[in-house]
Amino acid sequence: MKKHDTLATRLSLILIKLNNAERFTVDELAKEFNVTKRTIQRDLNERFTDIPLKKEDGVYFLEAQYLGKITFDDINNLATLSGLDKMFPSFSKEFVQHLLVKNVSKAYLIKTHNFEDIGHKLDDFKAIERAILNLKVITLHYRNQERRVHPYKFANVKGIWYLVALQDEVIKTFTFSKIRELHITDSNFTIDSTILKCIEDEETIWFSNSKTEVILKIDSSIAQFFKRRKVLVSQKIVEEYEDGSLLISTQMTFEDEVLQLVRSMIPYIWIVSPSTLQDKLENSLEVYLSKK
Repeated sequence: MKKHDTLATRLSLILIKLNNAERFTVDELAKEFNVTKRTIQRDLNERFTDIPLKKEDGVYFLEAQYLGKITFDDINNLATLSGLDKMFPSFSKEFVQHLLVKNVSKAYLIKTHNFEDIGHKLDDFKAIERAILNLKVITLHYRNQERRVHPYKFANVKGIWYLVALQDEVIKTFTFSKIRELHITDSNFTIDSTILKCIEDEETIWFSNSKTEVILKIDSSIAQFFKRRKVLVSQKIVEEYEDGSLLISTQMTFEDEVLQLVRSMIPYIWIVSPSTLQDKLENSLEVYLSKK
């Protein structure tokens, strides 16, 4: 049996199987696609939440009334939602059909972020999804405090799920796995179009009324990574020097956004401004070195 090693191919082929009235178990799919059972369970329970799957005695299938109704548009919507459409040079119907040819799919190996396992919180995940769609106010415990919020969006960043919600007229971001004692109330809220646009337009999931410009000097040895893609979401190349080094500008909401990156790339990156941020970095390194 052929084994398929890309996320895009795997999800598309599972959809095709369902559409063709095939029935399968988690073990069967794990063996066919050469992945773990946990990966398949995540596909079925998290990535296919909008697909009317049925499960009987461990066997998954699509109910008869839905057979034949999954189209390329459905596959395209799934790819757009998960960002898979940006992974390839094209995601046209013709190119997707090309990818799904078994001999062609063997040419691809895609390694993505390691996604956190939230299978044990599936009920909460679906409950919040319903609250978002039905505009229901929710209450939850987070960092030892009870919160009453208006849920706007789920966001996945580097494999971690977050809930973006409005609390007391302020946009807040909650790590989903840390949410406790979730309750969907009977109260409705009205979407604020300005807030929604702010959430959708923001390049990160960290929200603040004020941002600080940070200037970074990038050594020539790692400059290619910053030129090839945006290592920092809002980065702009201010200047490229003859020796290949770069001057980068970015917008900072919280200091740790920048400090974590700089620490991971020492000694090939420097904070030019603000000087207070460079001072904070140096102080933290001195504390670290003093503990040797």
